[in-house]
Amino acid sequence: MTDDRRALLITGCSSGIGLEAARMLAARGWRVFATCRKPEDCARLSAEGLESFPLDLASENSVAAGAEEALRRCDGRLDGLFNNGAFAVPGAIEDVPRAAMRAIFETNLFGQLDLTNRVLPAMRARGAGRIVMNSSVLGVVAAPWRGAYVATKFALEGLTDTLRLELAGSGVEICLIEPGPIATAFRRNAIPHFEAHIDWRASPRADAYQQTLMPRLYQPAAKKDRFELPPAAVVEKLIHALESPRPAARYPVTVPARAAGALRRLLPTRLLDRVLRGR
Repeated sequence: MTDDRRALLITGCSSGIGLEAARMLAARGWRVFATCRKPEDCARLSAEGLESFPLDLASENSVAAGAEEALRRCDGRLDGLFNNGAFAVPGAIEDVPRAAMRAIFETNLFGQLDLTNRVLPAMRARGAGRIVMNSSVLGVVAAPWRGAYVATKFALEGLTDTLRLELAGSGVEICLIEPGPIATAFRRNAIPHFEAHIDWRASPRADAYQQTLMPRLYQPAAKKDRFELPPAAVVEKLIHALESPRPAARYPVTVPARAAGALRRLLPTRLLDRVLRGR
């Protein structure tokens, strides 16, 4: 029996935005392929009733297999791709080794480009499709201690803008979502990458690590960021990007994300630097 539901492939569904997107879009009637890096997370999602299989953006073989599996399951009629999977390597730029930068770009940029290029031919053949990139407020403005992640998101923004220009008239729409603070485990999930790559004790900024970065990483905030929103706020923008006849090129989420775009346009660079440094 043919499944005529709209099909959507999502990466990074083990928790946070990806998991919420999978649940909410499935509830709206989409056929969701909720992929995760770890097979045990796929098993957990499958037990919940979602269609899940492994897709590790850092592995070219896994990306190829994941794209092939998604297209096989929907007979090539893939309506949407939500490139969501990503991670951070916190630390001062001068302390980020080449291996860490290579690893974060493999997942946050190269894997997403590879996956996009593997599903694009099927969308082009149908003359329809939506590709949504999950960027960040840090793809709009920079921030101290987040340089590696900022670099991947700035690159993703440029890549997506170029794709949008090149695919004009193809029927395939390309959109960016730019979340600000969202209530997920993203910061906690960054700790293993920080511990694996950043030798903060040997850094000339060791004192600043102890005073600034370490508390943010290891000590949960006593109170919630007043601008923080739940993952559902991102998914609401995703739904519009996937279902609107005329999707926006960019969807900022949260007050800081909207403000960042305005400040980037309006302020001289030196003044913006002062704002971003917090003084």
